[in-house]
Amino acid sequence: MARPTQLAIFISILAIATRFFLIDQPYIDNWSWRQSDVAAIARNYLQNGFHFAYPQIDWAGDAPGYVGTEFPIFPFVAAICYKFFGVHEWVGRIQGVILFAAALPFFFLLVREIFDAGVARWALVFYGFAPLNVFAGREFMPDVPSLSLALIGLYFFIRWTGDQKLTSLFAAAGILGLSILIKAPSVLIGVPIGYIALRRFSFSAFRRVELWGFAAITLVPSIVWYWHAHRLAEAFYPHHFFGAGAFRIMNASWYLNIGYQIATSTLTPLLCVLAIAGLFVKRSTNYAASFLYWLGAIALFIFAAGWGHRHQWYQLPLIPIAAAFGGAACCWLGRKVRASMTEGFVAFVAILFVVVSLLSVRPFYRPSAADLRIAGLYLAQSTPKDSLIIAADYGDPTLFYYAKRKGWHFLEKDGIYNGHPASNAEAINDLEELRLHGATHIVFYSATFWWLDYYRQFAEHLGATAIMMKSTPQFKIYRLQPE
Repeated sequence: MARPTQLAIFISILAIATRFFLIDQPYIDNWSWRQSDVAAIARNYLQNGFHFAYPQIDWAGDAPGYVGTEFPIFPFVAAICYKFFGVHEWVGRIQGVILFAAALPFFFLLVREIFDAGVARWALVFYGFAPLNVFAGREFMPDVPSLSLALIGLYFFIRWTGDQKLTSLFAAAGILGLSILIKAPSVLIGVPIGYIALRRFSFSAFRRVELWGFAAITLVPSIVWYWHAHRLAEAFYPHHFFGAGAFRIMNASWYLNIGYQIATSTLTPLLCVLAIAGLFVKRSTNYAASFLYWLGAIALFIFAAGWGHRHQWYQLPLIPIAAAFGGAACCWLGRKVRASMTEGFVAFVAILFVVVSLLSVRPFYRPSAADLRIAGLYLAQSTPKDSLIIAADYGDPTLFYYAKRKGWHFLEKDGIYNGHPASNAEAINDLEELRLHGATHIVFYSATFWWLDYYRQFAEHLGATAIMMKSTPQFKIYRLQPE
């Protein structure tokens, strides 16, 4: 086996290994709320009959909780695996690791095809160890799997432009179609694909029947599924469609904060600088500009969906682009140093990047929702299974997931978390409305204890209408007295 191939395999093994760190961690890290929703959908499949087209969450109170989501293949597969392995966090998390691992050789081949083998090896390092990708790659979420499928599909499309085999084209169509199904913003991969098609066939691309078939296979399933998901959200309480409201242009400080995130915890400052340099020093190839157009499409998406990008995982598609251009910059720099210093230069940059990245990723693992989990576990042991819980949880469903109970966020509006109370009267009214719907308990955790001090009239009302069930430094649980 050639040494460059051995190196690529070694980099891939190390990158995969990093994603097994805390693979069995409960859903209490920085993205606890998103994972708890996906995990709840998986468990509801297991408990309620595997009705694939009707995913259910836990925070719709006494309603079934059907919601509109992306194509729920990952919670569904997790639910099947629960049959054999039991309900464990690693079952959900490992799906992202598997898809990440599957994409690595295709990403290497993709960058080698567009740039060269040297750039591909550097890109593998940057893609494998970028801090956001390290963390997101072991989360029970569809984002890394979707990105992985997009990269595999893009590789097969480029391969088809060379070999003209329909097997390559339809492999690309099926894989890209699944990528968009499980994460709609992956449709932006159509920008580099469109550029490549035009570069290869010019405007005759519009007359090629196979490309129209490719577009249909790629897009029609997503159109059908998202139409169904939208109808489902309209028909059932809490009338929620995941990702709704993301398209909102924000102020300049908002975008500056996103830029700061990208330059630090998404890419690291080192990769960010190298990627910018790579834009200018890359070698011109047939399809190199495809990554530039992809970058432009993502930049426009960040601007148009400014509100949605409060969730950092939407920055994941920047990583393979930055990795490729960063690799181009490193190859250019490598040609500028003395031959005797090349290996030292490579080792220094690679080790520096990996160390900085692993230091940058540490805050992501912080157990910010640990107290919610503790409260949930206590509720699971001490309340009847048909209890309905009101949770002052800032909209994080981690408590419901670990309690194995249904309920509502507090405050809520049409089932959706509606912020902290504007007044004592608003808190009291919301509590009483939920009590009428069958609420049996209300929970505060350490981050919302202040409500009981700040909203004095609400606290007095609670004392008169509920019984303190358990008070700890992590949570306070009250049992509501029936009307």
